[in-house]
Amino acid sequence: MTKNYLKIAFRNLWRNKTASFINTFGLSIGLTCCLLMGIYIQHELNYDRFQKNGSRIVRVIMEYKFDGGSEFKKGNFTSVRVAPVFKQTFPEIESGVRMVNYNRVVQYQNKLIDEKAFMYADPDFFKIFSFNVTKGDPGSLLNAPHKVVLTESSAKRYFGNENPVGKSLKLTADSILYQVTGVMQDCPSNSQIKFDFLASFSSLGLAGQEKTYWDANYTTYFLLKDQGSINTLQSKITPFMKKEMAGQGASVDFFLEPFTSIHLHSEFDGFEPNNNIKYIYILEAVALLILFIACFTYINLNTARSVERAREVGVRKVIGAGKMQLFWQFMGESAILCAISTIISLIAAVLLLPAFNQLTEKQLSIQAIFSAQFIGGLILVTILVSFLAGIYPALILSNFQPVKVLKGSFKNTVSGQWVRKSLIVFQFSISVLLIVSTFIIQKQLNYIRNKNLGYNRDRVLVLPMSKKMLDNIAVIKQEFKSDRHIQNVSACVSTPVSIGGGYNMRSSVMPENQQIAVTANPIDDDFVKTTGLQLVAGTDLSEQDIKDVSNKDQNQNTYHFILNESAAKELGWTPERAIGQKMFLDASRPGYVKAVVKDFNFESLHHPIKPLVLFPEIAGRQLLIKISGDHIQQTITFLGSKWKTLVPDRPFEFHFLDEDFNKLYNSEMRLGTVLNIFSGVAIALACLGLFGLSAYAAKQRVKEIGIRKVLGAGVDNIVATLSADFVKLVFASVVVSTPLAWWLMNEWLQDFAYRITINAWVFIAAGGTVILIAVLTVSIQTIKAAMANPVKSLRSE
Repeated sequence: MTKNYLKIAFRNLWRNKTASFINTFGLSIGLTCCLLMGIYIQHELNYDRFQKNGSRIVRVIMEYKFDGGSEFKKGNFTSVRVAPVFKQTFPEIESGVRMVNYNRVVQYQNKLIDEKAFMYADPDFFKIFSFNVTKGDPGSLLNAPHKVVLTESSAKRYFGNENPVGKSLKLTADSILYQVTGVMQDCPSNSQIKFDFLASFSSLGLAGQEKTYWDANYTTYFLLKDQGSINTLQSKITPFMKKEMAGQGASVDFFLEPFTSIHLHSEFDGFEPNNNIKYIYILEAVALLILFIACFTYINLNTARSVERAREVGVRKVIGAGKMQLFWQFMGESAILCAISTIISLIAAVLLLPAFNQLTEKQLSIQAIFSAQFIGGLILVTILVSFLAGIYPALILSNFQPVKVLKGSFKNTVSGQWVRKSLIVFQFSISVLLIVSTFIIQKQLNYIRNKNLGYNRDRVLVLPMSKKMLDNIAVIKQEFKSDRHIQNVSACVSTPVSIGGGYNMRSSVMPENQQIAVTANPIDDDFVKTTGLQLVAGTDLSEQDIKDVSNKDQNQNTYHFILNESAAKELGWTPERAIGQKMFLDASRPGYVKAVVKDFNFESLHHPIKPLVLFPEIAGRQLLIKISGDHIQQTITFLGSKWKTLVPDRPFEFHFLDEDFNKLYNSEMRLGTVLNIFSGVAIALACLGLFGLSAYAAKQRVKEIGIRKVLGAGVDNIVATLSADFVKLVFASVVVSTPLAWWLMNEWLQDFAYRITINAWVFIAAGGTVILIAVLTVSIQTIKAAMANPVKSLRSE
């Protein structure tokens, strides 16, 4: 019996090649989208789940406000004091680790490499985190200064197949040799902690900073004795910190974040940019909606073909076939089609995975597709899809009455037509929703790209600096500017794209115990010119201003500050009145306001502009080079040759400031690209279903078309008549989806402090686009039907 069912199923699928192709193609595309998104979502939801102690690990978030300040500042940073003091004070804490990531130039023999993932950590790192050590004793790897653990990739990069343990690597910044004490497996791709080198935290020589809660430039994690004690510990921290900060003119508190929730739920990044759980939900929903479109296409085509299969059902019932036999026959056809589609989608997912990895900037492996867990899930999805896609057509076809069918009086039921119409509206509603979302996201991204941020990021090169370069910075700048295509050169700690240094400020009339939290950035006298900041009052920094803060006795230094408009306002001054006013940046930097610059976005557009102070200081981590637009490659070649002479201890590596800016919006750009692709897929699948339905509609109305032509109707009249019903359904989908699209996109835009306004033309354009595509799709079939010879269609009457 089963063999007979399969034989009949394959015959029916082969006999109706157009419908079978549309259904198979649609389901394959839908399943492929779900497969790829499923791998990605699984990867993101499993972030850090490999950590055995993950449920007991917490990250410490610092919140502070100086007396007199208007708001608290908060971030994923702490001082080096927090870990030892809290571990000694609170019994809930089993262990703690302080960590920080730096760029370090590593030298071994003739190799000189700028390592961007050079991390420092306390000895308990391997006690808290589950990273697999392959060489060395985890308990002693980081228990003394100048020890370093390599990942397998970095060990091979420097030492080939040799055992690196016991050998030394030189850090050119301070010419200190670090002993390799161990090797560990590479950090997993779904880990928020990633590094190539892990050095002992004591190498930084920060023991003297353990007396203060300031100098908060480090990340602290705790391993709790019990995962349920996080609330108990949190309730103890606030009163403890009130006692610690009593009489110090500031409020400091610390909050605990569960480690496993950081990647998707925290507003503060880990050691790599976080994702957003909202975006995971969006991508998950889009993939499922596309699969629904494919399923609805199957349902529509099979119910539309019910007239053709009615006679088959009638004959089979007359010769003894039961309702359940017919039901399982049609469900079997659905299962076969889904099984074929699943195999095709697996092949497509494997072929598309490299491109998908580029799109998502992840390292998703083919092994993830063929894991037992994923294959099991895919089988369940296939069964569910075959059931959902086949259940309605199977019920309809198996319930036909043989008497009506064989008499020729059978017609499609009104309820069946309503189901098909409803599914068409649903399919195109999804398409309109995706198109509107894509339009608005792209418009917001264009707004971000083109917004006047208050500084000029075009043609600005960024080169990482070392401390050694500061001793020779004047010569380096002079040599670089000898090329006429180099307009300005500036040394600074942070680029204008992202400034995060936390300081406090007060005016001379404010009490010493009243401070205002502020972001600040050490710069040189060329920073304003290089970045194109706009002065609204006062004058730019000069070489003399740099000399005024270069005294050996720091008490003799006098600072000249540049405030942004928000900082001047926070201190109670207009830009003009601020010039010449005395103020203090921290207690150690007294000086005068020399200039006020127009507010500029020194954080992403998710955040409003906050008070900012730029101050002169011989300090720098970044070298900014403004070049002309002429002969860019030759200019870079010139810089490279000069660099080798002037900075022999660092490789010549650079990137453009634009790249730093784009990194702030990686998640949004990925979402926009994915929606672009999926919108196209959704429209294509919806139109494919519409194409099949219009073909069957035209076939069922062939005699009507013949009569109309005989009575004098033109091709255009017939096309309009046949297309009208479909166009009405598509128009209804536009009406249905518009309010939902507006609400969803309005919610998404709330995450931006600076955003576009949603205009009505977006919905009109999206609706018009879908209607036009639908008309063109239907017209292919209706024109063909209208051009047919009416004699042939009416011959049987």
